[in-house]
Amino acid sequence: MNPSTMAHIDGFTYGVVNPLVAFAIACIGAALGLRCTVRALALPTGQRRGWLLLAAAAIGSGIWTMHFIAMLGFTVSDSTLVYNIPITVFSLLLAIFVVGVGVFYVGYRPKGAGSLLVGGILTGCGVAVMHYLGMAAMQVDGAVTYSPLLVAASVGIAVFAATAALWMTLNVKGLPAALAAALIAGVAVVAMHYTAMLAVSVRLDGRTPGPGVPAAQFILPVAVGIIVFLTVSGIVVAMSPTESARSRARAEARTPDRIHIDLFDGR
Repeated sequence: MNPSTMAHIDGFTYGVVNPLVAFAIACIGAALGLRCTVRALALPTGQRRGWLLLAAAAIGSGIWTMHFIAMLGFTVSDSTLVYNIPITVFSLLLAIFVVGVGVFYVGYRPKGAGSLLVGGILTGCGVAVMHYLGMAAMQVDGAVTYSPLLVAASVGIAVFAATAALWMTLNVKGLPAALAAALIAGVAVVAMHYTAMLAVSVRLDGRTPGPGVPAAQFILPVAVGIIVFLTVSGIVVAMSPTESARSRARAEARTPDRIHIDLFDGR
């Protein structure tokens, strides 16, 4: 049996290119998801589901794409690095589901500190669950271990940032606040990712990796599809009238009727 050795890990194989692209994707997904949440909360309770579903899909898929774009720059010395496809796909679906639980909780509970805290915890945990499940899909020529302290720190970052972004979305109005919330979420998701990656150690022992394919063979096509989805979602958000605009349109539509009645009554 070959003696085991600690592998050298490089999370920045291509320099700052991967982190910057990952950050941009995280910000876009967060911006769309948070704006969809705002749109949902402006509607009556029974009409919120569609916007909240779109919010969960935007945030969850944005986080997933950010993670794997960042992982394109992750290498392990003297080891092959492949990903188990079923686990990878499941991590995307789970991210959308868990984030959706948090978003729906905020969307249907009365506004308050309790709802915000629970929603932030659920959404932040969704970010963390996606990351570590995505890491579970990684197959190397050895054993992967984690530093418990850094794992806990990464989860704490995710929960704090999700709560802060939701608070800004719900309590501070206007485009600057929306951009700030998206930037906070983007910075935090990337910070959570690289904090979690600091927790990783790989001990090479000569074992054969499980079934999988290199990241570039599946991440780029799927990422392109998700980017198209986020772009279309952005167009939907931009083109869809707000509830205040609908209210003004309804008021204007009723105005001619009132004028007609007043003129008729004045004869």
